[in-house]
Amino acid sequence: MINKRLLIKNLLAHNDENSFYDKKRKITLGSKEGKAKFLKHVCALSNSNPKNNAYIVIGIEDKMDKIVGVDFFDDSKIQNLINSYLKYPPKIQYENVAFPRLPRHKVVGLVTIHPYNRVTALKKPIWKYVRGKVFYRRGSTSMSTLGPYELKSTNEAIVKAIEKNASNNIQLTLDGVFDFFERHPKEYQPTYKVFNEQFVLCWAGEKKILNEETFYSRVDIELINEQVRLFYSALDEVKIAYNDQSFIITEFIYLGINDDFDYFPLEKTVIHFKNNGKHDIVSELLFEPPKFDKKELHHLFNNCNILFDKLRKNQELDDSEMTVLEILPTNYMICVLNQLPDAYLKLVATGPYLKLREDKTAYIKYKEALRVLRKVKYQS
Repeated sequence: MINKRLLIKNLLAHNDENSFYDKKRKITLGSKEGKAKFLKHVCALSNSNPKNNAYIVIGIEDKMDKIVGVDFFDDSKIQNLINSYLKYPPKIQYENVAFPRLPRHKVVGLVTIHPYNRVTALKKPIWKYVRGKVFYRRGSTSMSTLGPYELKSTNEAIVKAIEKNASNNIQLTLDGVFDFFERHPKEYQPTYKVFNEQFVLCWAGEKKILNEETFYSRVDIELINEQVRLFYSALDEVKIAYNDQSFIITEFIYLGINDDFDYFPLEKTVIHFKNNGKHDIVSELLFEPPKFDKKELHHLFNNCNILFDKLRKNQELDDSEMTVLEILPTNYMICVLNQLPDAYLKLVATGPYLKLREDKTAYIKYKEALRVLRKVKYQS
């Protein structure tokens, strides 16, 4: 198995991007431009590495190679984007790699582009890129052509050497377990389990009993062999179950208006460990958005707008408004799910203002709301 943290360090040791890896401060998939640029990099790296893996490392301050991290990214539909826009799309894998010195909510994103040995091209236009465009790498630069392109394998030996040097061993695994336990306080009950005598999985979370059922909040799950964070939840309640070969996470969100609140299942994630030294992760969206009385929804939406207007004008908030501010993104999300006009635009507009506040609780809920809406959008 490859230790992904060590792999990233080995890639960064090459100092600059080249034809088999790229590094980014962040990627943005919420806009046409962001999607187009990501597709360009995947296409270019795939065409320049027909017989070996290629990589994009995300969360790196470019000039100094400083590891600054990004938010945990759990969008399992990213392959759909690749398949939708690229002819002969390579298989890609996005992994969240834990680094001890980063804040708890930060990871380094690692995109692995598996070899395909076919010329990958845009099969439909996006942003300023036209249909049929072929991207490829020349050193650290992505080039393009509309003419024929000949695949050349020049990085196979060096990439295999880098991956071999990043192979996991017993010391790295033990260090990873100890590191996980040290990073999580005792009240989060850090625990480990070995699957198939090969995989070491650690998890931690704040245990709570709700209606005689066991939930966990602030859950963190890592596959220690590869130093990959498999699951992260900043706020939501989570149920955990496991057997000899699988680890099962069911995520819930707490939603409601006035006194009408309940826990709604959001998503079920199954991590299945195979006998051949590999694992796969399958997610199923369970969420059925709750419907509320239209009159109550419009009242909620108007109150949200009044509070946001005060926030936007930097007006002082009283204690009750400060309490409501923490759930402002969640309330806007309820309005979006119930199809109130302009509710999504209002939600997005709150982000920059919430990010500037010293207390990040509302901003974390803002990011969680966008994550839920993105999942619902993909499902529909």
